[in-house]
Amino acid sequence: MLWTLISFVGFTILVAVISYLKTKGDDQTTTEGYFLAGRGLPGFVIAGSLLLTNLSAEQLVGTNGQTWSIGMSPLAFEVVAAVGLIALALFGAPRYLKSGITTIPELIGIRYDRKSKLWFSIAYIIMYLVIQIPVILYSGSLVFENIFGVSAMLGITKFQAVIILCIIISLIGSIYAIFGGLKAVAVSDTVNGIGLLIGGLMIPFVAFHVLGTASGGAGIVDGVKYLVETYPEKLNSVAPAGSLPPAVPWPAVFTGLIFLEFQAWCTHQSFIQRVLAAENLKEAQKGALYCAFLKIIGFMYLCLPGVIAYALFEIQGDQVSIMDEAYPQLVAQVVPAPLMGFFAAVMFGAILSSFNSVLNSINTMFTMDIYKEFINKNASQDKLVKVGKYAGIVFAVLTTIVGPLVYFFPAGLKTFLDSLISLIGMPVMVVVFGGFLFHYLPKNSARVVMVFHYITYGAYLILFSNTFHYLYTVAVLCVIEFAYLYIVNSINKSKGAERWEQVDVKAVDLTPWKYRKIISVIIFVCILTVYIVLSPLGIGA
Repeated sequence: MLWTLISFVGFTILVAVISYLKTKGDDQTTTEGYFLAGRGLPGFVIAGSLLLTNLSAEQLVGTNGQTWSIGMSPLAFEVVAAVGLIALALFGAPRYLKSGITTIPELIGIRYDRKSKLWFSIAYIIMYLVIQIPVILYSGSLVFENIFGVSAMLGITKFQAVIILCIIISLIGSIYAIFGGLKAVAVSDTVNGIGLLIGGLMIPFVAFHVLGTASGGAGIVDGVKYLVETYPEKLNSVAPAGSLPPAVPWPAVFTGLIFLEFQAWCTHQSFIQRVLAAENLKEAQKGALYCAFLKIIGFMYLCLPGVIAYALFEIQGDQVSIMDEAYPQLVAQVVPAPLMGFFAAVMFGAILSSFNSVLNSINTMFTMDIYKEFINKNASQDKLVKVGKYAGIVFAVLTTIVGPLVYFFPAGLKTFLDSLISLIGMPVMVVVFGGFLFHYLPKNSARVVMVFHYITYGAYLILFSNTFHYLYTVAVLCVIEFAYLYIVNSINKSKGAERWEQVDVKAVDLTPWKYRKIISVIIFVCILTVYIVLSPLGIGA
């Protein structure tokens, strides 16, 4: 345990030192310097920061818990994410950088009106405060409770340990987000991303080794052979059309999930903010497409360990009863003691990354979309940065209070998070994409879409969530909402409304990356390959 603590603290301090050295000379007194890293992020930093912003304990715990429960179909969330990143590189990034925006609600304000900007800013902030950050805090605390046994160490209940760990994660993450600005977050993301790829990919290999030994063999190859021969159905990523969460039915992969990935990677503020901070369009596209490759291989540490855990626990006769306990228990069993501290530090970095990235985004939206727009239009740059820091402290405290309460939602972190984000996030995707596709939309059409989606999707969650998959609901509602925008656009055009044209504010160089299209094709081939291998045509027969 002592070596685990030493290596954990050592790697964590290393990340902090590197982040400090890389940012100590930066100008943090302007909103562009503080919120957008001075618009100077290169592609590889954007890729690492995108990956770490998306990937946290709720992904590692939640997705592996899902595959432990029902097999490999949840890998769709990881592999199909590459499609969303292609859309970001080819469709979203050129348009966002052309407008020189700081936030997605700011874009909505430019395309529609100030009232829509306010509505969507408030909705996003509520989503982050009540749903996303609390889940990040809780899932992170769950992992560390299993690794370090905090409750046993301190002689307290598991829930009390979760509260303590939520406070610690929030406190350290807030230091990056509030006092370091976006660049400190992005640099720490990159370093932690390297560690995560090493540590995360380590888990399936050591788990296969343990499985091979437990099944009467010796080593990784025997572990792989045992899993493929004994539980091939668990390796099948193609779920029946009528499946319910946490499974992903195959038709939903081509419908609702695509819309969900567009929402996540093309309009989610905490992701998009990295692209908005790119030094030019070329680097933004590189970052998005590099991250697409990282997401495709992500199933190896986000999905495969859950299936291995099921097979191993069956042999040992100690299956967990709750899906979100599968991954932490596997880690506690298979990671060698000398490496546990490093793995814990990598996990801590991933948790901090998601926490401080989302917190930074909340600060940005509150400061730029609400305070500057509706409270103090004449605020100086220095005043806005200070407001962002003060707001960050308040938001960090609020989310730390809510975080431990996720303990009382044992049905699965990933399903809980995805289904609720669909409630608030999907209308953003519809109005942003619709705003670029249709040039004659009335100003209130964004708010109409928002209200319609909240009412109908909210009704589904209350009345029909156990009847059919939420991804089908997402698909149907998105089609209806795009159809509505098409109709009112046509009506407005026939009335002689003025055509909306996007203005290039010359924020950055918009010359595209010349290899963007061929790289996109290669990514599609990789997606298809993964699905063929993990299907009845491959090892999932």
